[in-house]
Amino acid sequence: MSILNLTSTQLRQAADLKEKIAGLEHQLAQLTQDGQGSAPVKEPTPAKVPGKRGPKKGGMSAAGRARIAAAQKARWAKVNAAKAAAQPASMAKSAGKKRKMSAAGRAAISAAAKARWAAVRAAKKA
Repeated sequence: MSILNLTSTQLRQAADLKEKIAGLEHQLAQLTQDGQGSAPVKEPTPAKVPGKRGPKKGGMSAAGRARIAAAQKARWAKVNAAKAAAQPASMAKSAGKKRKMSAAGRAAISAAAKARWAAVRAAKKA
């Protein structure tokens, strides 16, 4: 008979029996240890219930996460500073400067686009 085929009542009874057996084993261990004076026997661990997880282990405090984030930001700042130092001065100046198109250049592009669309419309009519 598989444990998967048991009903919830049967599973509960099986768990109760396991607990009773563990308790009896503990009592037996105490009886056998009384006269000998040796180290106490460890208590048996409770049986694992399928589908349940144990207590959450580990984790990190908010302060720990903040320290790690600050260290990572410092590392990236060092990398970016090294990149900036390696760039020529001419590139560093133009990096922040925004390029602008002259009015004449913008007018030339606009005129060319209008001419292309006029040709498309004329081809449709013909």
